[in-house]
Amino acid sequence: MVNGCFDVSYSPSSRSQQYQVTRIEQTPYTMAKIVVLISGSGSNLQALIDASTKEPKKLDADIVKVISSSPDAYGLARAAHAKIPIQVHQLKEYYKGIPKDSKEERKVARDQFDSDLAQVVIAEEPDLVVCAGWMLILSMAFLEPLSQVGIPIINLHPALPGTFEGTHAIERSWEAGRKGEITKGGCMVHYVIEAVDMGEPLVVKELEVTQGESVDAWEKKIHDLEHVAIVEGAQLALEKSREEAEAKASQAAKEKEEAEKAQKAKEAKAKALADSKKAETAKKSPIAKKDKKRDKKKSFCVVC
Repeated sequence: MVNGCFDVSYSPSSRSQQYQVTRIEQTPYTMAKIVVLISGSGSNLQALIDASTKEPKKLDADIVKVISSSPDAYGLARAAHAKIPIQVHQLKEYYKGIPKDSKEERKVARDQFDSDLAQVVIAEEPDLVVCAGWMLILSMAFLEPLSQVGIPIINLHPALPGTFEGTHAIERSWEAGRKGEITKGGCMVHYVIEAVDMGEPLVVKELEVTQGESVDAWEKKIHDLEHVAIVEGAQLALEKSREEAEAKASQAAKEKEEAEKAQKAKEAKAKALADSKKAETAKKSPIAKKDKKRDKKKSFCVVC
């Protein structure tokens, strides 16, 4: 596995894509930072790259790392071309030596895969994680650590909310349209939760079913929608996170101000009470009584 921040050059071979990787120094980022997870061709990754680098920019962020579950994903070449650091995080490396029927061992290995992936992501300190064609289910071993540090995760799914969750959604929706079971399809960008493709939708794009349309034509239409939706979803997620952070900061400042006022009022009350007790004590002291007696005598003499 490739770790850290890297400068990447890409050259294809007959068997797989090979990457020449050289470590470079990281520079501080002032813009929002995104980590993108991919497994395949990376056409949606390309939409994010274009939106964040080409004028007019539609995505106010930098993609700081692309992580692929496959070393052969063409999306790695897209990232390399854009000078984005890459990392390959393969599940099969964790399953090495574990028989397929050893379910418990494989579950432990899978959780370790997700846990390690979480640490790789967290190390980049991103403001957002975007699943752009990531083909593996993310378990709580990944989701919980990111939730604890406040990093939101969004996913692009080629179906409308509540329909065709899981794999082969495009083919399944096309078949349902062909049978007249649905009149609309589309795609959505949603927050990632443990339940697959069931998180709160951020962006929904609808597409009318056209009878007689080929599955390839249907797939192209959905992919075209996805390229728009993923950019809009990423930007919206960043804006929501920023608004929530500002609201929390404002609330924290307000609570601090109120706490300081309460503390000052408490201190003033304590001081007034202390002064009152001090004055009362002073009145009861022998010296105070003697002075009071003398004052009475003076008053009597004046009357005489």
